[in-house]
Amino acid sequence: MTDSPSIPHTLFDDHTAVTALGDGRFRAHMHPHWWVLVGPNGGYVAAVMLRALEEAVGDRSRQARTLTLHYLAPPAEGDVEIEVVIEREGRSLTSVSARMTQNGRPLVRALAAFSKSRPGPEFRHMPMPEAALPEQGTPGEGRIVMHDRYEYRWLGGGQPDGGAERAEIQSWLRLAEPRTVDTLALAAYCDALPPALFAVVGPETLRGVPTVELTIHFLAEVPLPSARPDDFVLLTVETPQVVSGFLQEDVAIWSRDGVLLARSRQLALNI
Repeated sequence: MTDSPSIPHTLFDDHTAVTALGDGRFRAHMHPHWWVLVGPNGGYVAAVMLRALEEAVGDRSRQARTLTLHYLAPPAEGDVEIEVVIEREGRSLTSVSARMTQNGRPLVRALAAFSKSRPGPEFRHMPMPEAALPEQGTPGEGRIVMHDRYEYRWLGGGQPDGGAERAEIQSWLRLAEPRTVDTLALAAYCDALPPALFAVVGPETLRGVPTVELTIHFLAEVPLPSARPDDFVLLTVETPQVVSGFLQEDVAIWSRDGVLLARSRQLALNI
């Protein structure tokens, strides 16, 4: 990885911090600032897990390329323990696993791959969708505690409140405190918008949409050389189907100048 812009220290960094305990174990604290209906937001949990994985890998030249998490149970407010195992470390790629527990209770399992940049052909065939500028979007209003940690600029009329024909939403997004976008921020952003399902049915019809599994692919070297702490990113979120009480949600995250930064897919419960 090349030299990149500095990243201002924010509340997000405090709330995703981990403390090394030795033997691949880390302590973290689940903060209520990131709560959704029941427990912490899945993207916030993903960022905490990724922080521990990064610390265990200990090589800034190896960026996270993929992260998969299975959510077994929601953490309660307070300390959690994350145990990281280096499964294999090669010349350019490191494969790792991690498990989060709280008072012995299993909460999250994760697998990740970190790698240096690799030579080879490059192309980008997925153009950024046409979208109004963030200054033209509709500012979001907080509905849950976590919404206060972000700044939203909704496109297409505001937050999803039901009545749409398709489960698709689009918004510009950044953390409430200026912070340059890196892999930790991208992990959180992948689950920062309301479920796209709400565009069709509205949030009042459901008790929750808890994540079962989330996979994130980090598709750019971040921070980008041109990145600034006050930058917005564009998120597009789609749910193509809901079947048997489960939904699939696809997210794409773009920089303001059109770089595809990450894509994610999650399977969630419709309850």
